Formats: sequence, structure tokens, C-alpha cells
Amino acid sequence: MTRETLFYLGPEGTFTHQAAMEAADQLTRAGVADDGFTLRALDDVPAIMRAVEHGEGWGVVAWENNVEGYVVPNLDALIDARDVAGFARVRVDVAFDAFTRHGDDPLAARADGGDVEDAAATGTTTIPVSAHPHGLAQCKRFIAAHGLTPTPASSNAAACRDLEPGGVALGPHICGELYGLDTLAAHVQDFEGAHTDFLVLGSRDAVRALNAHARASHGEFETILTLIPLVTGPGVLADVLDVLRDAGLNMTSFISRPIKGTDGTYSFIATLDAAPWEPRFRAVLKEIAEHGDWLKTLAVYPRRERPNPPVETWRLPDGGMRFDASPGAAKADDGDAPAADWDERHDVRRELLW
Repeated sequence: MTRETLFYLGPEGTFTHQAAMEAADQLTRAGVADDGFTLRALDDVPAIMRAVEHGEGWGVVAWENNVEGYVVPNLDALIDARDVAGFARVRVDVAFDAFTRHGDDPLAARADGGDVEDAAATGTTTIPVSAHPHGLAQCKRFIAAHGLTPTPASSNAAACRDLEPGGVALGPHICGELYGLDTLAAHVQDFEGAHTDFLVLGSRDAVRALNAHARASHGEFETILTLIPLVTGPGVLADVLDVLRDAGLNMTSFISRPIKGTDGTYSFIATLDAAPWEPRFRAVLKEIAEHGDWLKTLAVYPRRERPNPPVETWRLPDGGMRFDASPGAAKADDGDAPAADWDERHDVRRELLW
């Protein structure tokens, strides 16, 4: 094997850049590329997809964040790609610092002229804050607390690189040194413990060969499968899920995406604890295909160890209702109630909308 090119969303300093460095390290240690990797930044994910499809190297794209969920544009791009699939998954911890141009302090300048509420009302001292849309979404409290005006950027690092005087940028800690910025505040994200998973992509033939190599050293795999039932109606999706259940496949994620420009039609994406070459999985793929449904494997990679904790009550959203684990009790948003009384409670009727 030779030195490979690994494309990532640039510029230097993005979380994708960090994921590419981590992927290069892991894959080198696994013996996938004897001479290591050359990391190369590209301007956007479509450019990464094109480079991979043209055989110019492999790519790294953000896939799923444990705060904001799937990175939908990248998911859609992988579904639509003709000759791209994922073969590895890496995780990067996500923490944001707020940066300003060197010697610049727009918050202090505004404080001299009034408080945040006054400034927001008059619009006279609007301060833009730039980051990737996911970055802006993960720092809402900081943005609101300082009355900043969100401005989306192509990446967090690009927001830092292109930061104008009087503005604020949100990005990884390393962007301060990379782009000569001052740190206005550290760890401004809403949630501690946030992380993003990234997929490493190759051409489909390359991924088949890489998985054959990985099977020698990894016993368990995960697969991301997308399918589109060509006949719609009651029970169609349930029938597909029954096939997965009856095969004993553990599904860890299941989402839908609209087929663009067509009302009421969707592709369904499932992440499964199995590999397509396992007999039970092959039987599932054969049954779904013979039924006439469309399916496509988006990624196959070594299974990751992950926690599977129960959901504590305090993590549940406000409102709603649930049955308590103890027999004869129901739980609504403000307490317990005997099963015989639950349909008489106003709060339960409100949550179930009758």
C-alpha cells in the first residue's frame, strides 16, 4: 500500500481537520497505508465527494453530532453519491471558543454604549458572530446572552480565518493560534461532553477491499443502510422492520429523509450492528431486494464500543406522559396516577390531545 491523500473540509483548524488527523493516525496504525497520509483541505463537501469518486483519494465528512443530530446535507450527499461509501468512523470532542481580532473587544465597546437589551432593540451596535450552522446551534446561550447576530459560515475555521474587525467567531481552540486571534471566552458551547462522529469515505470498490482487510482484525461491524419502499401504504415500513427484527439485527438508529421534490416519499436510513457479509444480513438484503424495494449500503466499519445507559427522568423533555415501571401506575408530567384514573387527568388528556 502507498501513501494516500485524505481530503477534509477546510481550512486548517476545522473539527473535520482534527477528525482527518485522527483517522490518519488510526488507519496508519491499522496498516491501511504503509507510508501514511497526505491531508488536503477542500472548500466544501461536494468537492470532497467528487475527489473520492474520481479516485483522487479518500475523504472525511461530519456525520452525526450528539447535540444536533445527523449532519443532514452530508447524509443526503452520501445517499446521492454514485460511487462513495464509508469504511471507518472516528469521533472528535467538540468544544467552542469565542474569538475576536487581535486587540479587538466588540463586547466591551458596546457595553460603553448600553446593555445588551438596549443594543438589540435599537440595532445600533449589532455584533455578528460567525460559525458553521451546527456551531451556531451549539452555542445559542452564549449568543443570546451577548445579543450577537448569528452569521453562518462554510466552516468554523473559515469563520475564524475570515473574521472581520468588530465581529466574533466561534471555533476550535486551535484556531486562535492558527489565525492570530484573541480568545474572548473559552468553552462557550451549551453542552459539555458534545462530540461529532465523522465517516471516512472511499470509492465502493476501495471500501470492499478495505473491509476485506479489516475483517482479519475486527470481529464486529456496523452498517448504515438506506432503503426506499417503492410501494407505499399502511404497514409497508413495518413489514421492512419486521424483516430486520426477525433476522435478529440490532438497529441503533433509524431516520427518514424526503426524496427531494416529491411529496410523501422518503428514504429510510438504518444503522445496524452487523456486516453485509454475515449470512443473516445477506438474507435480509436478498429479501428486501426481491420484494422490489431500492436499497443501498452507505457505510460498513468496525463496530465501536458505546455506552447504552437508561434515560434518566430528568433528561425527558417537558410535558408528555409515560407509564411508570411499577404495575398499576401512570406518570404524567407532574406525578403518578393509578392506571384506572389516568384517562381522567387533565394533564394526560392535554398531552395526548383529546
